[in-house]
Amino acid sequence: MKILAIESSCDEFAAAVVEDGQRVLAEAVYSQIDLHKAFGGVVPEIAARSHVEVAIPVVEECLEQFRAASTALLSPSKLKPDFDVWDDIDTIAVTNRPGLSGSLLIGTLTARTLALLKNKPIYAVDHMEGHVYANWLNVDTDNQSFKRPQFPALALVVSGGHSQIMLFHSHSNYEIVGETQDDAAGEVFDKVAKILGLPYPGGPSIAKAAEHGNADKYQLPIPKCANPLDFSFSGLKTAVLRAVQAEVGVDHTFPSFELAARLNASSRDDFAASFQKTACLTLAKGMALAFAKYQPKSVLIAGGVAANTELRRLLALELSSVNDGKVSISQTNPIICPELKYCTDNAAMIGARAYFLSQYAKPDDPLAMEIGVN
Repeated sequence: MKILAIESSCDEFAAAVVEDGQRVLAEAVYSQIDLHKAFGGVVPEIAARSHVEVAIPVVEECLEQFRAASTALLSPSKLKPDFDVWDDIDTIAVTNRPGLSGSLLIGTLTARTLALLKNKPIYAVDHMEGHVYANWLNVDTDNQSFKRPQFPALALVVSGGHSQIMLFHSHSNYEIVGETQDDAAGEVFDKVAKILGLPYPGGPSIAKAAEHGNADKYQLPIPKCANPLDFSFSGLKTAVLRAVQAEVGVDHTFPSFELAARLNASSRDDFAASFQKTACLTLAKGMALAFAKYQPKSVLIAGGVAANTELRRLLALELSSVNDGKVSISQTNPIICPELKYCTDNAAMIGARAYFLSQYAKPDDPLAMEIGVN
């Protein structure tokens, strides 16, 4: 089954053609990072307006890639002059929740219109489920070391909008066993980066600064929640702010946007490293508790923050210390991570999720499909 997938939940508009939930045949994406850098975060109105401009060009670019790949596999004698790439598209998938309402509207309207015009079934996909299914994408189909996730699978999904621990019993049955009670991890990376005077997006800029810093220089708190598998990051963000204010000799009334100018490069890097270690350790310790409780066959990470190498290192370290004699992280049961480019928002993950969704669910009505922002 070949699925044309569209993702537009935030500041990127992406399209991809995915075969059987695993192989990426074509993809195109337009990123808005340069549009939002000046604001230190995503401006919803700007994001939606940009999607309006690029939606059709991105889909056309993706289909042109797919057309080129398809015709290359056909001998000239079998290639018809009126070859229509849409004949090879079986269904359409689109992110309809959660996300920015304006951004979601542009993506869903594009997908719904194409489904009606081309008479194709359409599936609405949850963005967070999509992130998990990036772990089913085997870009290199000849890669013999590729580990397909097994159920039950425990997934840590960390992005700019959400931080969750999800337990998948099957493709059709999962539960959220832990989640942030306030800010998402990715959001806090962006906000701390702004305090430190580092560029947006915060994840990559903090990781780069942390390479030169001392992660043990500043002791920052790991909050505890009523549910041990839940997270809280707002207190960590405030702790960084107060620590930076103390470092430069000002009180809590001093404007946060003026702090960076008073920080020297060494202190900035130390704060970046200390914050990154604490944030990643918070996530890793929560996953270790869930790992011990549910004893999954697979452990997955997904979302933009999953690209962070410190998170991957600390997660492996924490999970390796959990062993009840039945399950452990090892070479034969590793932590499964998506290829780095599929950690951030992309359409291929939506196509992967839609394939497995289509195995047990009926297509959605393109005339009745709605968006959900939560």
